[in-house]
Amino acid sequence: MSSQDDQFQAAAPEPAAPSADDGMTWWYRWLCRIAGVIGGVSCAFAGLWNCVTINPLNIAAGVWMMLNAFVLFLCEAPFCCQFIEFANAVSARADKLRPWQKAAFYCGMAVFPVMLSLTLTTLFGNAIAFATGVLYGLSALGKKGDAISYARIHQQQKQMDEEKLTGSLEGQAL
Repeated sequence: MSSQDDQFQAAAPEPAAPSADDGMTWWYRWLCRIAGVIGGVSCAFAGLWNCVTINPLNIAAGVWMMLNAFVLFLCEAPFCCQFIEFANAVSARADKLRPWQKAAFYCGMAVFPVMLSLTLTTLFGNAIAFATGVLYGLSALGKKGDAISYARIHQQQKQMDEEKLTGSLEGQAL
């Protein structure tokens, strides 16, 4: 390898650490996990109820909802799937995802059955799964800053604007 390759690899960012540095507190992480488990339960029951019909779109939405429930259990509570050999590996891989990726995945998979069959069962069944995605999305936004740092930033911007204004006025006077 050349020295350029060595420099490039040294400057390349390392992959994200598994959810230890995502800025989530322990209680918020547990809230997201509990919401995921409750969302999985609601998807499973509503999906099963949706399958008790003769409308093919309702059956397809119900099957998709039960698949959503399985994925939620697999990612958020692998102890519920002890009979599946790869459950811990999938859960570990899901824990390595960034919160915004989990949010997009959970919200996307909760919206699909609603688009297939817009009924109250699909809406209420997927609401908690969608809320889990929203919780992960909110954690991706990060913590709210304090008022002192915002005031300091505002003061610096105001000072820079004044300097630009006086600089342009001095340029016109010459």
